Amino acid sequence: MSFDLHSFTVLHSAISLLFLAAGLVLLLGFAAGREWPRLGSAVIALALATSLTGFAFPFTAFLPSHGVGILSLLSLALVIWARYVRHLAGSARAVYRIGLTVAVYFDAFVGIVQASLKIPAVHELAPTLQSPAFAVAQGANVLVFVVLGVLAVRGKSASSASGLQATTVVA
Repeated sequence: MSFDLHSFTVLHSAISLLFLAAGLVLLLGFAAGREWPRLGSAVIALALATSLTGFAFPFTAFLPSHGVGILSLLSLALVIWARYVRHLAGSARAVYRIGLTVAVYFDAFVGIVQASLKIPAVHELAPTLQSPAFAVAQGANVLVFVVLGVLAVRGKSASSASGLQATTVVA
């Protein structure tokens, strides 16, 4: 049985797009004061699957995508610690929300890179990763995620909004 690179790429891309969509919904929920623990668990699982499958592609040298994957995994380690070890108590809630924001940002960053390289209409607009259109897209991406991150951290959880202290997360 041989490695089917095309099928693996489709699988990795599908996981990545699901992670991006679910992650954005979760971050918007945080901003609105919603926790959605099951969605949070799904986003963490999709984030891990995206990063880990990214390392399974054949390569002969360390690439920028590997660096992004390592940074994403480091942010996810903090997310997992904040959620499952600290149970979002105290500052762990902010660590969780910031860590997820960073992980979703990295996925969007890579999505923009891949779109610029592989989608013909986007490639025409940004033929190189040094082109002005690519810089504008990535600049807008940073701005969107800084705003989402600030709103996510400022968003109150349902329990803290009602004056109750949250100490555990039910999946």
